Amino acid sequence: MIKRTLEDKIRESLAKFPTITLLGPRQSGKTTLLKNLFPDFIYKNLENPTQRELATNDPISFLESETTLIIDEVQRCPELLSYIQTIVDSSKRKFILTGSHQLLLSEKISQSLAGRTRIFELLPFSYEEIQSLDLSLDELILKGGYPRIYNENLSSYEWLSQYIQTYIEKDVRQLLNIGDLLVFERFLKILAGRVGQSINYSNLANDVGIKSPTASSWVSILSVSYITFLLPPYFQNFTKRYIKAPKLYFYDTGLLCALLGIRTQEHLKSHPLV
Repeated sequence: MIKRTLEDKIRESLAKFPTITLLGPRQSGKTTLLKNLFPDFIYKNLENPTQRELATNDPISFLESETTLIIDEVQRCPELLSYIQTIVDSSKRKFILTGSHQLLLSEKISQSLAGRTRIFELLPFSYEEIQSLDLSLDELILKGGYPRIYNENLSSYEWLSQYIQTYIEKDVRQLLNIGDLLVFERFLKILAGRVGQSINYSNLANDVGIKSPTASSWVSILSVSYITFLLPPYFQNFTKRYIKAPKLYFYDTGLLCALLGIRTQEHLKSHPLV
């Protein structure tokens, strides 16, 4: 297993805080990391319908344990956070929580666990984490950083193409009322073609065939889901930093390559966006 740079910080923080919250995109390695760090803790996954039903209908029973609970995808039942607050305030029990959506969790955490949790973000492998592998920079760009690609020696293009479909079908439906998912998929690909450029919501909306506020909303959802991020401009003039448009980037270069249809290193080297 490739060592993650967050490992020591998570161990140290669990000794100081009653709860640890680990956020990040799906398949970034959150569960694997926590199970390896804390093999004796009880693991529960709220993607499991049976466990989610118990957590919803009988949260007290769900949270009963003689050891620390790791609760995966806690955004699927955010009501648990209020019960966890009560437990950690009245006992020395600890909890480790994971989630894939900042939007669904940030408000609930602020309300229930403010001052009681340390929040970390686990993204796909960074260059620091995988630079020791015997791979060229082009290979690393093409593969990206999602751990499963490396752990199971998978075809990055095939796996990431499936990841895009899963993300659209599973996560976007939870967050947005999108009538035609093909439009959103086209939106993703157009964004990929504009990586590193200043974002213009009006132009983007016109090219996709949606309204400008919709384009802005969809970019926000991609950001809180750890797919893209906006990089604000830097100017010595402080005011300009806020009035100039930010540039859009993807967290993972492999995902970006898959959206652009880049399958090989040769294609990558000759691509106009390289």
